[in-house]
Amino acid sequence: MSSYSIQSLEHYFRVYRRSVRKPKKFWGRIAEDNFTWYQKWEKVVEFDMQEARFTWFKNGKLNITKNCIDRHLANLGDKNAIIFEPNNPNEPARHYTYNQLYSEVSRMANVLRDQGVKKGDRVCIYLPMIPELAIAMLACARIGAIHSVVFAGFSAQALSARINDCTCRMLITADGGYRGSKKISLKQIADEALSQTPSIEKVLVVKRTGERVSMKEERDQWLQPLLEQAAAASKAEVMDAEEPLFILYTSGSTGKPKGMLHTTAGYMVYTAYTFKNIFNYQQDDVYWCTADIGWITGHSYILYGPLLNGATTVIFEGIPSYPDYSRFWEVIQKHRVNQFYTSPTAIRSLAKEKIEYVQRFQLDSLKVIGSVGEPINEEAWHWYNDHVGNKRCPLVDTWWQTETGGILISAIPFVTPTKPTYASLPLPGIRPVLMDELRNEITGNQKTGNLCIEFPWPAIARTIWGDHQRYIDTYFSKYPGKYFTGDGALRDEVGYYRITGRVDDVIIVSGHNLGTAPIEDVISEHPYVAESAIVGIPHEIKGNALYGFVVLKETGLWRDRNNLIREINQLITDQIGPIAKLEKIQFVNGLPKTRSGKIMRRILRKIAEGEDSDFGDVTTLVDPDIVEEIRRERV
Repeated sequence: MSSYSIQSLEHYFRVYRRSVRKPKKFWGRIAEDNFTWYQKWEKVVEFDMQEARFTWFKNGKLNITKNCIDRHLANLGDKNAIIFEPNNPNEPARHYTYNQLYSEVSRMANVLRDQGVKKGDRVCIYLPMIPELAIAMLACARIGAIHSVVFAGFSAQALSARINDCTCRMLITADGGYRGSKKISLKQIADEALSQTPSIEKVLVVKRTGERVSMKEERDQWLQPLLEQAAAASKAEVMDAEEPLFILYTSGSTGKPKGMLHTTAGYMVYTAYTFKNIFNYQQDDVYWCTADIGWITGHSYILYGPLLNGATTVIFEGIPSYPDYSRFWEVIQKHRVNQFYTSPTAIRSLAKEKIEYVQRFQLDSLKVIGSVGEPINEEAWHWYNDHVGNKRCPLVDTWWQTETGGILISAIPFVTPTKPTYASLPLPGIRPVLMDELRNEITGNQKTGNLCIEFPWPAIARTIWGDHQRYIDTYFSKYPGKYFTGDGALRDEVGYYRITGRVDDVIIVSGHNLGTAPIEDVISEHPYVAESAIVGIPHEIKGNALYGFVVLKETGLWRDRNNLIREINQLITDQIGPIAKLEKIQFVNGLPKTRSGKIMRRILRKIAEGEDSDFGDVTTLVDPDIVEEIRRERV
């Protein structure tokens, strides 16, 4: 995609102006010059922001895996496509060339077809960070099945809820997975989920840990013997530009998780273009994103974006602290990584450790470093820039969401001057605006407001699976004619954007979006709990942690406080996953509510953060005295 590499700041402004003045011509040219199509589109874009209807590359025909794999075989067939770095550093890394990836994906595609999976069927993938995860996703895309990856840290109930929401026909899982010194029994968790998923007909099981698992006759099969019998070539299904590629669930501020649906062509064009420019990828580079493929970052910038550019991408099974805190730096040295993309949570945890962990390793291969998942604080930014980038690698602080499909605001290395804690400028085609609570656009610089986007981009999610009205209500109703991101932002004196955090009831913990409502619903299932409210508090490592205010049915139960805390967190772990556990729980006699029944979370947030005054006007509360009572009993 070299013809669309942005070369300088002047070039960026020229390209950006062109992209917003003539978006159809801009995206049409990128799509035509850089991808393989079975049939060209009739129209670049049609959209209705009020109804949240988007069509990109109308009636174009393609298959994303032909663009990820097949078209590279002639010139890059022997180049590494994937480097798998296992959890245990003593286990050898595995390398997959583009030729080998073609064979593996073809075998997997043929297995899926043999098992009765057809175009349009949903396949749930619940796997650790192993090559089979990427191969399974690509195989689904190759035959036109819709993959729905569920993060392997989620509980059985979270898994079954996602399977049932999109009625998956097949589950692909593993006997178990490794996470540092722990072994996770994935098949056991999956079996618990499968007891309440009537749509699942087949289960394919990858052998990873070798532990004994139960296999249900006629439903469960080991994957490897099936792959060995399958042909190493396969036909790629012809897909319409707007046919679904995947469903990925993200936490909602209310109700159940939202199944964000991404379609084929627009997602392909946008992730490929942004990957190339944001990471300044060159043909012989080795790129590593440390995210889990269970999240959108892994979809777009471990798998699809890199492979669309013929890149070498690292898939890492482990964690930054195992066997010790030098693991990231050891991997960078071992594979001569050129682009490194990780989270502020990981950076903060590593910055707490001895600097010798970093200094022991040669990081001179690095050319670009990046941050993703949440806004990066200034202290972490400087540590990352100084000790990992050695003050010579541009640090791209990227802002985007599951819903956006790809990065929307970011510096471009060697083009955009970076500024600590600022995502910087919008990418070509992206039109951010700041809005106030009265739906007025905030003009000028050095202003703060709610961040919206006023024109669609190719990778925008098309809907929430099975609930388009919820999609409209969540993203397009507060500011009609605009996509509302749910984030606040500051625009500085030169037009750089800094993300100031969520303005709805979603809290980002270690880069994971956690809706407060689903957690509160789980807590309410405890027989002693009357109601609860969750807020976020600053956390040195995670960025934010969860603080719960819990009202009990009988105040006498306070004597069992520690036991209750354990039981509540166990409920959360069982139904959502350990990532959603509460850092602190405060038992209270009541919550600050308005006469309409709304909980004043801003007051609870201030109390949780340690403020002793300035709670604003509390006269609208049913019981204003409850605020002081909660403050006195703060944990």
